[in-house]
This record gives sequence, structure tokens and C-alpha cells, in this order.
Amino acid sequence: MLRIYTTILEVLRELPAVVAQIEAHDRDLARQLRRASTSIALNCSEGSGCHGGTRRERYRNALGSARETGACLDAAMALGYLEAIDPVLLDRLDHVRAVLVKNAV
Repeated sequence: MLRIYTTILEVLRELPAVVAQIEAHDRDLARQLRRASTSIALNCSEGSGCHGGTRRERYRNALGSARETGACLDAAMALGYLEAIDPVLLDRLDHVRAVLVKNAV
């Protein structure tokens, strides 16, 4: 298992308040954020039990979900659903994406 997994779980723990704010304006975007962020953890965990190309593919899927999570947050900000996002949450998400990039190639 990648050590980044614990950071992924920290991101997931911080998201419910953000999801609730988004959900007040856009249930679909909130649902998409939930699915994408959860998919980071699921694909990372699945990848840790695989080998070779399958492992890289799962980490690529996790990376795609991490990028999608960021895009959901960007969209929510652009649409005015959120006033701000905790910089610590954003830093953790950036760290997750950076580690996954290194492991997905």
C-alpha cells in the first residue's frame, strides 16, 4: 500500500463539510465529488494488490479521480457555491496527485 493512502483518507475526512455546502446548490456536483474522491482511495487500494501494468493502471485511475476531485472543487468555486476551500485540504489533494503521478508512469 502506498504511504499516501493515509493522506487520501485525510482528504476524505475533510470533504463532507465541503460536499454539504455544494449540495445546497447542486446535488449532482456534490454526488460527483463524493464518487470521485472515494474512487481515489478505492483505486489506490486496489492497485496496491496488483502487479506490473495493472498496478500502474489502477494508480492512473486513482490519479484521474484525484484530478476530477480537484475539478469539482474548482467548479464549485467558479459557480459561487463555496466562498473558500481550506488550503490544507488543497495541499493534501495536491500531494496525493503528485505521488500518484510518480507511481502511475
